[in-house]
Amino acid sequence: MNTTVLQGGNGSERCPRDARVVQLVIPALYAVVFFTSILLNTLALWVFVHIPSSSTFIIYLKNTLVADVIMTLMLPFKILSDSHLGPWQLRAFVCRFSSVIFYEAMYVGIALLGLIAFDRFLKIIRPFGNFFMKKPVFAKGISIIIWFLLFLISLPNMILNNKEATPSSVKKCASLKGPLGLMWHQVVNYISQCIFWTVFVLMLLFYVVIAKKVYNSYRKSKSKDSKNNKKLEGRVFVVVIVFFLCFAPLHFARIPYTHSQTNSRTDCRLQNQLFIAKETTLFLATTNICMDPLIYIFLCKKFTERLYEKPCMRGRKTTASSQENHSSQTDNITLG
Repeated sequence: MNTTVLQGGNGSERCPRDARVVQLVIPALYAVVFFTSILLNTLALWVFVHIPSSSTFIIYLKNTLVADVIMTLMLPFKILSDSHLGPWQLRAFVCRFSSVIFYEAMYVGIALLGLIAFDRFLKIIRPFGNFFMKKPVFAKGISIIIWFLLFLISLPNMILNNKEATPSSVKKCASLKGPLGLMWHQVVNYISQCIFWTVFVLMLLFYVVIAKKVYNSYRKSKSKDSKNNKKLEGRVFVVVIVFFLCFAPLHFARIPYTHSQTNSRTDCRLQNQLFIAKETTLFLATTNICMDPLIYIFLCKKFTERLYEKPCMRGRKTTASSQENHSSQTDNITLG
């Protein structure tokens, strides 16, 4: 999310990037994501405003929605900057502020998805336990801590982006950073990698246990409804599948890309390839802001019930309410 031309300063013109990809294709794709996200997250916001924060699950989902909205609001700056429809000063704003805020919100969302997986894990393993971690006050506290820590990590990337901005230097955001800023940029990259892979491994373990628990429950009850079993299996794995498809490619591409950004000796052709890989995988990660509303529908019963209260869906609500005689294990997965 940082550059349009490689090797800022005097070397930037010697390593140009493919303008068709940078200025046309990628901004057009982001525009589609932006308008789709506005539609879906506005609807989700309307629903969650009418749902009280009475459980840890709802609190995590609401914070996830806030992170998605922030990411969405940062997209127009990237679209205008990458497509060169705005002045060069807009590029400086993107480098110093909007891209930093975008990444901060992304990693808040990643951490919250891990907490959602942990919350479902507790509901399945100890559905009747009265743990402190299952109380709303815990969810509010841990959410505040996550937002605060990610803010502290991101703030130096704004402060240390302090070199003079010129039409030439803003072509590569790294050109606005001094040695300390470049070093912190690398540190943040490694912290981000640790956040993602820690959450992913824990999420995978949680959902393996959940799937085993639910399977054993159905086997003990001798359920023969294979269709419902398949639907349940899909619900169990929807979060981890979306999480991996959206975020894993970016975290495979980001370390070598960051190294090329901060190392002026990297071959120009390789820098171009890493840039395209980073931008493509960043786009995939950004699509998560359109995927999360689908997770709300699959996993949050209160969200779905409130959505069905709209006049055009009341008939469906009646039908849905007649099908609520599933096992307690299923309810624990989808209960808000």
